[in-house]
Amino acid sequence: MPEFNAPLRDLHFVLHEVFQAPSLWARLPVLAEAVDAETASAILEEAAKVTGQLIAPLNRTGDEEGARWQDGQVTTPSGFREAYATYINGGWVGLSGNPQYGGMGMPKMLAVQFEEMLYAANSSFALYSALSAGACLAIDAHASEELKSTFLPPMYAGRWAGSMCLTEAHAGTDLGLIRTRAEPQADGSYRISGSKIFITGGEQDLTENIIHLVLAKLPDAPSGPKGISLFLVPKKLVNADGSLGASNAVSCGSIEHKMGIKASSTCVMNFDGASGYLVGEANRGLAAMFTMMNYERLSIGLQGIGCAEASYQNAVSYARERLQSRAPGGPQEPDKSADPIIVHPDVRRMLLSMKAMTEGGRAFASYVGQQLDLSKFAEDAEEKRNAEALVALLTPVAKAFFTDTGLDSCVHGQQVFGGHGYIREWGQEQLVRDVRIAQIYEGTNGIQALDLLGRKVLGNGGTTLRLFTGEIRAFAAPAETPYRNDLLAATERLEAVSDWLMDQAKDNPTEVGAASVEYLHLLGYVAYAYMWARMAAVAQAKAEADDFYTAKLATAAFYFSRLLPRTLGLEACIRAGSAPLFGLSAEQF
Repeated sequence: MPEFNAPLRDLHFVLHEVFQAPSLWARLPVLAEAVDAETASAILEEAAKVTGQLIAPLNRTGDEEGARWQDGQVTTPSGFREAYATYINGGWVGLSGNPQYGGMGMPKMLAVQFEEMLYAANSSFALYSALSAGACLAIDAHASEELKSTFLPPMYAGRWAGSMCLTEAHAGTDLGLIRTRAEPQADGSYRISGSKIFITGGEQDLTENIIHLVLAKLPDAPSGPKGISLFLVPKKLVNADGSLGASNAVSCGSIEHKMGIKASSTCVMNFDGASGYLVGEANRGLAAMFTMMNYERLSIGLQGIGCAEASYQNAVSYARERLQSRAPGGPQEPDKSADPIIVHPDVRRMLLSMKAMTEGGRAFASYVGQQLDLSKFAEDAEEKRNAEALVALLTPVAKAFFTDTGLDSCVHGQQVFGGHGYIREWGQEQLVRDVRIAQIYEGTNGIQALDLLGRKVLGNGGTTLRLFTGEIRAFAAPAETPYRNDLLAATERLEAVSDWLMDQAKDNPTEVGAASVEYLHLLGYVAYAYMWARMAAVAQAKAEADDFYTAKLATAAFYFSRLLPRTLGLEACIRAGSAPLFGLSAEQF
């Protein structure tokens, strides 16, 4: 059975050396009281034990057994309940939660690193607490004080879980079409009626209560997205003293039988006049739910990185041991019958691609986490405003680029194993199946790309993009900056393509949809180049310290020479325009 060991050395490198996170926390008063370098390191060390020793061993058995539904009840695989009880005793669900209601108040930079470990160890297990953490974020940001004080403490403690109920059978991306209704009651509550599908953790046996955040429409709501409200609907009603009361009119009609993440229950949830409570303002539920959705989009991006890391670890271990043929330049281990496959150029290409993209993604995830911390805790108004803008710009990139390239890495890892990669016992085929959903849920990657280009770039005339590229240019200003010319050339390419699209879209709106996916990838590769230049700058100064830094420099060289040039092809695809997509009539497909 494959093992998972958290990449602690690299996590510490990114957090402490590249971004110098403790220095940032020290100047943000709220975080200065909560965390320092020693605390952060201790949390990461403990997280590595929890994910590697408690949760990872359940990954394959959970996949084999799967979640099971019978008579409206869901049973998680063997070992999940016991592991979850240990997990919540460590306070992990509330790691970055509001301390006022029992959360630990840790920075997002730290939380993203923990979540990567969790997804790498066991994506199905990770999803149960990820949805809870996101639901807590939405409740904390938008609910009344009464709802927050009632529901957040047991949710942060992990005794109650959260779910996100958006999708209906006829309404996926177009939420304006939802039919779930909310009828006002005399006591200020609402009766919620409708059915939702694809609800992660909508029913499970891990917690004593489940708090559903449900999108529904009031009787007098305007049509479309502007008529959506958000409601908190508990599985079990809660008494005035906080104890659990009778079951609410909420039931799980079935669970889906899926390609992957089989230990995560994906539910059809039925609300039959269930009691619910308005969260935020009436008819502004979509804005409130986006607080949770944006959290989940970054979280699901981390699923891509985590699965890629697990696949990489397995592939490297196998490539060092599997003997096949001799190296092109002659025997490397003449005392053996053949050389290990890690000597072969194509195997190295795959492994280095995985390593460069996973480590680049890890750094970029921490960067986005840094912006989230600044947007929440910065005291300087301009710094806070700029961070909020960068979060809006980069969240769709993080979700889609992490997961698109995460699948690529998992396929590379499977390929390194050859035929054994297709066999269940090695674990590589499960990672391919598990990570595949990450490109689909929480907004498909095509939708993320449309959001990025249409709203976040063209929607404000490229202002936020220039904020990001301006930061890159400022970093690359010194002549001694590693890979300075390559980084600036890629940045200029991104800016030039953005300006070209802005001009093209004025006369032809189809250009946005035609270019959006390639554009997101272009921005992703440039962002990773920025991360790799920053990592190389640190490693260059410490190259004589140990092999970690020389390996980092060699991987940076691979990224700039073999991966960043992909931006040339992406630019060519974008500039080809939308016309080639409309050369066929619908009947000719």
